[in-house]
Amino acid sequence: MTRVKGGTVAKNRRRKVLKQAKGYFGSKHRLFKTAQEQVFHSGTYAYRDRKANKRNFRKLWITRINAACRLNDISYSQFINGLNLAGVTVNRKMLSEVAIDNPETFTDLVTIAKSALKGEKVKPAEVEVAKEEKSTKKESTDLSKKTVAELKEMAKEKGISGYTTMKKDELINVLK
Repeated sequence: MTRVKGGTVAKNRRRKVLKQAKGYFGSKHRLFKTAQEQVFHSGTYAYRDRKANKRNFRKLWITRINAACRLNDISYSQFINGLNLAGVTVNRKMLSEVAIDNPETFTDLVTIAKSALKGEKVKPAEVEVAKEEKSTKKESTDLSKKTVAELKEMAKEKGISGYTTMKKDELINVLK
């Protein structure tokens, strides 16, 4: 029986493994056998650490929220319990971002949680409406950051005629 060499198929398979092992230390990126072992191990590490990464981020978010809660004289567990009682559903990632970027809003959330812990009825819809009113005031003063399409949509809602042919600065002047 004649000998059959692997040919291009084996070469391509080995080349693919060596390409995946690019950057590894020593013979692990040069020799096929050691490279293949390291690629297998790297795959298991990556799978494991994708799961661990989720745990690490949750831990970080909880630490940030706890620090912001302590500044507002409440513990993390009481804060989360108060939010649940009030019916406010915000995930920990967003809570940590709010705690960092917008401490005033976070303080509002703390007051909602504290009042819910005391047994007072809090309507989250009213809180959201108040926040929307604040955001619309900010939007109306900062029209220059909006796109022309958004400005035309606002002009259409207000019933301004001839908005389709206006340029951005004209739209801003008319909307003010």
